[in-house]
Amino acid sequence: MMRLGLLPLCAGLLWVTVASAKTDPAIDGPLLEARWQNYASSALQTRPALEFPYAQCFSRAAATHDLPETLLLAVARGESDFEPQARSKANAVGLMQILWPDTAKHLGLEQLSEVLDPCTNVDAGARYLKELQRRYHGNLHRTLAAYNYGPARIPVSEGRLPDGAVWYSAYILRHLDYVLNGSSKTNNGAGRQHYAGQDRLFVIHFSRPYRAAAFVDALQPEFGDLRLDWFRQADGGFDVVLLFANASERNRGQQLLKRMGFG
Repeated sequence: MMRLGLLPLCAGLLWVTVASAKTDPAIDGPLLEARWQNYASSALQTRPALEFPYAQCFSRAAATHDLPETLLLAVARGESDFEPQARSKANAVGLMQILWPDTAKHLGLEQLSEVLDPCTNVDAGARYLKELQRRYHGNLHRTLAAYNYGPARIPVSEGRLPDGAVWYSAYILRHLDYVLNGSSKTNNGAGRQHYAGQDRLFVIHFSRPYRAAAFVDALQPEFGDLRLDWFRQADGGFDVVLLFANASERNRGQQLLKRMGFG
C-alpha cells in the first residue's frame, strides 16, 4: 500500500469541518433498519459487481447456509478487507474476524489453524450469521449488531441497541454498497472486474470512525469517479484510502490530493 503524508497546511477549511464533527453523530436507526429490510427482500438474487478474493469460498458458504453472497462479502470487506491473516487487538481472526477462542469454539473450530484457513473461516462466519439471523427473525440490522457486539447484548426485538452496534450495521451497509455497485466504472459493459485490494493510496489515519466518514464525505465530490473509502484497522483506528485501478488513476488521484494539501 502506498502512503501519502498529511502536510501542515492541509485543506484548512476541510480539516475544520472534520474536526468539528460531533463526537457521536446520531445514526437514524429506523431508517437504517428499513434499508436492511429493503435489501433482504431481494438479497438472494443480488450479485457482486466485482470478482472478489476467495470467491469460491463465499459462493459455497452462501449456498450452504442459504445466505446472500453479497452480505458475506460486505462483512468480509468491512472486517478484514479480504486479508486471511488479519487479527484484531480483540483477537478476532481471519476474513470474517471470528473471535478466538470463544466464538470459534462455539462454531466447532478447535484449532487456530482452522480459523486461519480462508474457506473454513468464511463458512464459520456464514454459520454464525445464519444462527443470528434465525435468533433475530430475519432482521439483518439486529443480526449484524449481534455479530459485532454479541447476542447477549442485543435484544431480540424491542429495546435500544448500543450506539456502537448501530454504527457497525451502518458500516457494513456502506461496504455492501461497494459490493453491489463497485465504482462508477465497474458497470461499463466489459464484465466484472477483479477487486484490486492492494491498489490504493493511504491518505490519513483516524482514531474515530465518524472522523474518517466525515473526511471522505467532504472530499469525495472533488474526486468524481475516483473513490475514497475507509476501513477499520487491527489497532481499532480507521484508514482513509484512495482506490485506483491503474497507473493513470493513481497519478490523477495523487495530483488531486496534492492540490488539496497532501503530498
